[in-house]
Amino acid sequence: MVYIDVLLRVLGSLGLFLFGMKIMSEGIQKTAGDRLQRILNFMTGNRFAAVLTGFAITAIIQSSSATTVMVVSFVNAGLLSLFQAIGVIMGANIGTTVTAWIVSLIGFKMNVSALALPAIGIGFVLYMAIKWGFKDQGEAILGFGILFLGLDFLTKSLPKIDHESIAFIASVSNLGFVSEMIGAAVGLGVTLIVHSSSASTAIFITMAFNGMINFPMAAAMILGANIGTTIDALLASIGTKAVAKRAALVHVLFNVIGSIVALAVFEPFLKLVDWVTPGDPAGAAITTHLAMLHTLFNSINTILFLPFMKPFEKLVTMLVKEDPSEVQAVYRLPYTAASIQETPELQIPRAEKEIQDLACLVQGMFEQFQEALKAKHSGKVDEVVEQLKEKEDYADQMREQISRFLIECTRAQLSPRSEQRVTQLLRIVADLEDMTDDCFSLSLTLQRSHHKKMEFDRKELDALEPYILLVRDFLSFVKEHLGKNLSEEDLEHAKALEDKIDQFRSKLKKLARKNIESGADVRTELLFIDLVRRIEKLGDYSYSITESLSHMPS
Repeated sequence: MVYIDVLLRVLGSLGLFLFGMKIMSEGIQKTAGDRLQRILNFMTGNRFAAVLTGFAITAIIQSSSATTVMVVSFVNAGLLSLFQAIGVIMGANIGTTVTAWIVSLIGFKMNVSALALPAIGIGFVLYMAIKWGFKDQGEAILGFGILFLGLDFLTKSLPKIDHESIAFIASVSNLGFVSEMIGAAVGLGVTLIVHSSSASTAIFITMAFNGMINFPMAAAMILGANIGTTIDALLASIGTKAVAKRAALVHVLFNVIGSIVALAVFEPFLKLVDWVTPGDPAGAAITTHLAMLHTLFNSINTILFLPFMKPFEKLVTMLVKEDPSEVQAVYRLPYTAASIQETPELQIPRAEKEIQDLACLVQGMFEQFQEALKAKHSGKVDEVVEQLKEKEDYADQMREQISRFLIECTRAQLSPRSEQRVTQLLRIVADLEDMTDDCFSLSLTLQRSHHKKMEFDRKELDALEPYILLVRDFLSFVKEHLGKNLSEEDLEHAKALEDKIDQFRSKLKKLARKNIESGADVRTELLFIDLVRRIEKLGDYSYSITESLSHMPS
């Protein structure tokens, strides 16, 4: 019963710690959501900027696993190149060491309960007092307090284990290289269970502080945790494109190779940590020694790999070949609800990238219709109809999966600004998919005129050309401004385009009516009017999208 009691206390303390980390991360994300997205936009081909970005995001959201899962999904969506992803993953490994420093410097140097309880109280008040406008900040402070309360409980629970019950741990701590392997295996196993190297590192630091394990054993466990944290990226890469699988492999190779090298030079590495860090690692300074070890390991690993990012990129490209079956007519937007729950604010740019792809699809379909109209007598109309049918089906799949993805984001706790953004994005997705329906309908109208030998008047076709070009310009305008906030000047330009399209529509309808009055074939002219009406609807949808963009929070 004693062991069960201790086990339940430890599990409860660990659960409280992890819950506090989750709440704090969500609160920080909602507080800094826009800034986090600006950090993402900062990423360029510059390797140093990519590393800095990975460090900053992970330091904020307190989870390298969440960052790397996000990186894999962004590479899959085309938001990041593989080269950028390598730098971000390296930076994420350094950023995850921030947790170890918070735990070692605050968790064991201060009266944690004296810090945790006021934080919980202040955070709760701010969280509940919605009118004050500090709900997100309150959530972050509340999570911070719960995290350290869990750490305090964990620290008090572990010493309850008597010396006999930890005799086995003590016996395997002095076996040299075998102890290193055992420690690394334990670190790997614990991290696989809790899915967070930050959390497992905090556990090992707590165990070392309580004298359950010595400095070398705890160091080996931390190195093992760096391998275990790669599991989330691997899971996130299942069902993704080859380039996303390469990004996941980067994380695995980077951490595994680094850990193997560190274990191979284990004793000199520990001496370096002792030399850099003041205090005795056998005493109270063991917590800062372990935090420094974690930072030095990931920093040195990054410095060693940084000059070889291009060869590293070529290596993973060679190891993971392109799958020919990836090029197909089935749209997939792979994600897990867990990954969205961890970084909901940072998932929005991914959805915006998919929406831009949908806008490109609309533009391409309209251009195909335009080419088919010019070559109506070449007999290729049926071929164009088949192609546009496939693309319209593909667009249906995109709408369904992107909408589902955005709705999944709303189930996480987004900031009010992000919720408003998602609402507008859902409307834009619906408008774009409706535009693909109209593009396909235009091709069907064209096919009908071809099969029934209903030829449009040359004057009508000449008048139709600037009308089509105007709509095409509007589609280009929409595609260029997706993901941006429209200025008043942009909105006025969109309104002017909409008005010109309406004026052209009226002019073309009058031309068709005059032809009817002049004795032209009624069915042909009605078909022409139908064509004009459907093209005009594309302008309506384009203006609707610009209105949604204008309502995006700035």
